Amino acid sequence: MSLTDTYTLSNDTKIPVLGYGTWQVTNPEEAIQGVVDAVNEGYRHIDTAQMYKNEEYIGQGIKKCGVPRNELFVTSKLNNTNHGYDKARQTILESLEKLDLDYLDLFLIHWPVVKDTDLDWQQDNIDTWRALEDLYDEGKLKAIGVSNFAVPHLKNIVENCRIKPMVNQIRLHPGVLQKDTVEMSHNENMIVEAWSPLSPLKHMKEDAKVQTMCTEYGKSIAQILLRWSLQHGYVTLTKSVHEERIKENADIFDFELSTEDMKYLDGLEFEDLDKPDDFEKR
Repeated sequence: MSLTDTYTLSNDTKIPVLGYGTWQVTNPEEAIQGVVDAVNEGYRHIDTAQMYKNEEYIGQGIKKCGVPRNELFVTSKLNNTNHGYDKARQTILESLEKLDLDYLDLFLIHWPVVKDTDLDWQQDNIDTWRALEDLYDEGKLKAIGVSNFAVPHLKNIVENCRIKPMVNQIRLHPGVLQKDTVEMSHNENMIVEAWSPLSPLKHMKEDAKVQTMCTEYGKSIAQILLRWSLQHGYVTLTKSVHEERIKENADIFDFELSTEDMKYLDGLEFEDLDKPDDFEKR
């Protein structure tokens, strides 16, 4: 694999295997320069969200990076206050304006259960999803998907809507495997994206086995974690505003974790590591 490799979504859209995430990047200069540095390093996949409050800056970074728009894959996600057909449609068009783009390569419903609709989240998700379907039909969205959807949420969309999600972006890393959700996503022909892949990094620093891996492969713990994610077949999202970290996170295509090391990482558990709550109101 390489930084320019892609997976193919169910509608034949190509999605790069490694994405540059922008969560918590709200400083305008850092947001803009981060995109420029990532693209200069070879990233072609940029992930943002309405909730991040940085779409305008990400759009400026895209304009400034010098790479043609059709060579970039840009994702955004729906804010939890923007559920429902009319509001979702309106705010997705607003996201396009903020990003100064004619289309998004991928747009996701960010969370399945949100405040004020938690008692009827099934219909809420169906109504919201139909806005994404219509904008997909109109060419404003080249692919559509979901984020943080567990099995019940996926079933609701798959069984009641005309277009299946093409992507499910969920939290995945050693200690948080979400096996049932990953299995269903794959069974329904969705690409799985992994967010927060470096969450357990600080918990692994004292692990002798992990330290041995770092020595044997000549890589950092962060690079080991990102490689673990790629070898599971996930589109992997990682973020940093520091140029050296952006480069480090991309330097994961010249080694391969052994089967034994993959199994060891799969088996890690962390008692004090926050676990995803699939029905948490966000």
